Amino acid sequence: MRINLFNIAALIFCCASVQAERPNIVLIIADDLGFSDIGCYGAEIETPNLDRLGRNGMRFSQAYNMAKCNPTRSTLLTGTFIGGKHCQSLGELMGQAGYTTLYVGKEHFDAWVPEERMKAMNAFDRSFCHYGGMGNFFSHDPITFFLNKRELKHSEVEKNTSKPYYKTNAYTDYALKFLDETKDNGKPFFLYMAYESPHYPIQALEEDYKKFEGRYEAGWDEIRHKRFEKQQELGILNSGTKLSPPTGAREVIYAPWTEVPEDEKKLRVQEMTGFAAMVHCLDRNIGRVIQKIEQQGKLDNTLILFVSDNGSCPFERSENNLPPTDPKSFRSLHANWANVGNTPYRLFKQNGHEGGARTPLIAYWPSVIKAPSINRNVAHVVDFMPTFLELAGAEYPAQQDGQPTPKLDGRSIVPLLKGEGRSDHPILITGWREIQRAIRQGDWKAVMVDGEWELY
Repeated sequence: MRINLFNIAALIFCCASVQAERPNIVLIIADDLGFSDIGCYGAEIETPNLDRLGRNGMRFSQAYNMAKCNPTRSTLLTGTFIGGKHCQSLGELMGQAGYTTLYVGKEHFDAWVPEERMKAMNAFDRSFCHYGGMGNFFSHDPITFFLNKRELKHSEVEKNTSKPYYKTNAYTDYALKFLDETKDNGKPFFLYMAYESPHYPIQALEEDYKKFEGRYEAGWDEIRHKRFEKQQELGILNSGTKLSPPTGAREVIYAPWTEVPEDEKKLRVQEMTGFAAMVHCLDRNIGRVIQKIEQQGKLDNTLILFVSDNGSCPFERSENNLPPTDPKSFRSLHANWANVGNTPYRLFKQNGHEGGARTPLIAYWPSVIKAPSINRNVAHVVDFMPTFLELAGAEYPAQQDGQPTPKLDGRSIVPLLKGEGRSDHPILITGWREIQRAIRQGDWKAVMVDGEWELY
């Protein structure tokens, strides 16, 4: 009997140790952020917190998203390129594995996500979300927020968030609240931070906007070349990478900065100044999350991943020319500035070309990653589900309600984080829908453009 009791006690201790060793996981996604839009990937925009993660972690040079908001978010939360009826929710599986699951920010999924979007939010223990693609950063219109599945009145949101109200800050306020509420429950946590910034409308806090005034009068051509030079110095580009020729978009034809009329230049400078201010504010809020985890003594065993949902956006959506600090403003980034954001790559959000689908990907895990490191393996947001399940010690279910589940399309990046090798994906898919789809296999890539295939 003594031996049996001893064995049972040892087993309990062993299980508790394994439970304690599982890392906390933070997945942060930016919205419409180009490959070069943060400091450690070449930008002149100050992003000290993301730069800290990159400097003390791993930066990927060949990471991909799905080139559009909703397919990227759908893919990373299901582990499939287009999963269908019985695909699984990452939040639900992490919860079943014993994680506290927290979700803050934008919920914008394709219809094939379980139960037409709703299950993705409902699968988390705590959530502060809104449906849809975008909305005003200074007010709640036209979106509706939900707190733990309950619709919130605008007055409730303002009461529980920083003053004055600004959406990026509000997301972080709720994330910190959730971390505080669950810090002593004895469970590792999975926090999904789905920021909406720097998606249009370009609306910036005045103190952030002032910080970047006077920086963009040189124009998009000079800024793009400077970013490319910095990328080469940082070593973030693969050997032989060249700066692509500047390209326009469907709605906007490329024009050299020297040919832009002076009155228009003032408007374009305002837009880029506001965009930079939004990125800077996003970085500051990411710093608040890091600081909270550090204060709780959990940072050393926390994996933080940062990624963007697509390349920079070229769409002309401006409704007025009010300054970006005005709550009534509604401006979008000019396509030629979006071209800068995607340096050194070509084309934009929605396109399966590298400018639309290549993303910064930063991994920070102090107890595991040997820093600083630049990883040149191919990675994809579809890899996140198998990565997190491996870290959680969880199995992907083969069936749901007696029906087979879609197979996972991704491969865990845990070996890469540990400095080990990993076999390549047999095939990778990106690009938005069939009209701009891209398929990569090894070093070959086929891209669909208006019904015609291009091979690279």
